Amino acid sequence: MSRVILSVDRGFFDNYNELMRVHFKPTTDLGKWSAWLIVAFAILLGVFFILVASGQQGGDTFFSNPILTVPMLLAATSGIAAFITGLISVVKRKERSVAVVLAIVFGLFVILFALGEVIFPH
Repeated sequence: MSRVILSVDRGFFDNYNELMRVHFKPTTDLGKWSAWLIVAFAILLGVFFILVASGQQGGDTFFSNPILTVPMLLAATSGIAAFITGLISVVKRKERSVAVVLAIVFGLFVILFALGEVIFPH
């Protein structure tokens, strides 16, 4: 008894499904950088809030208390860097991971918040 196996070539759809596969963890180097930078953003933001809860107070300007200024500047820098590296990885390297998309969204919020603070100071 012989078996006949029919092979169906789906052409475009094989490539389409391979390109559109979504993962949680990033697969490209820039995507991994973006994910780790947004983790650093969260940690630095947590350090800032712990410092505030421990009694540190700001002054009249942003740079009045360097103990609060340094973690906040580093957090903002890492959030913006996560946005840029995530966007490059999605556009150039076709990264499709959930972690990179979340890093882009959080990085965009950081950029909008920073622009709001610069444009409309209080």
